Amino acid sequence: MKIAYSGVEGAFAHIASRRIFPEQELVSFGDFRMAYEAVEKGDCDYAVLPIENSYAGEVGQVTDLMFQGSLFVNGVYTLNVMQNLLGIKGAGIESIRKVISHPQALMQSADFIQAHGYEVEEAVNTALAAKQVQNLGDVSVAAIASSETAELYNLEVLESGINGHQDNSTRFAILSKNQGMRIDTGSDSNTFILMFAVKNEAGALVKVLNKLGEFGYNMSVIHSRPIKGHAWSYYFYIEAEGEFETPAYKQMILEMNYRCDKLKVLGRF
Repeated sequence: MKIAYSGVEGAFAHIASRRIFPEQELVSFGDFRMAYEAVEKGDCDYAVLPIENSYAGEVGQVTDLMFQGSLFVNGVYTLNVMQNLLGIKGAGIESIRKVISHPQALMQSADFIQAHGYEVEEAVNTALAAKQVQNLGDVSVAAIASSETAELYNLEVLESGINGHQDNSTRFAILSKNQGMRIDTGSDSNTFILMFAVKNEAGALVKVLNKLGEFGYNMSVIHSRPIKGHAWSYYFYIEAEGEFETPAYKQMILEMNYRCDKLKVLGRF
């Protein structure tokens, strides 16, 4: 099988993809959309894309792709993320003047950066930041990335665990064209994902959400996102816990759909 991910070797998406699919071919793409569309077109079998970070929040670009696109979620994998300060050989914390990394990594390490007065520069992902530092060969420039990335690009870990919240983790969705192809990620939860946009009617959102409790389901996650091309209109992403594909579940979806302009059962994990 071919597994699509966004980024380069050493990026957190690459690390997550390798842990989920240790024996499969990983295919790198330049952005989330390209990785997603590679599966839609049949060029790859699965895409592994980040959907939420415990510190920085949801990854809106991926949520939008899931709402607009045709793929289903077959699993969710949680990768514990530790950010490290990486420099070339001979560099030290006192020699660094600028750090390069993905915006979320910079945000996660903001306290450390501020305490040392470092200038920041954004990169497409953490691995490309490390590659840039390697190419520059400058003791005053460091990257913020994983320890695996340091090994790949011959960099040294100048300081480990610089993200302020040590419980920092990123959840990755495993997406494919097939619904029900559940991938074992070590989680035994019984969670399903719904995405919907409600009709322009008074109380429509409340009525949709109330159906979860009415049929005995527990909502664990909810996000809202603006609908592209429709000013001041929003869609919702929810995760709910409970039995999937039971008669009660099917009745709940039927009654929710009545209040929605669009409702997608995205998958379960």
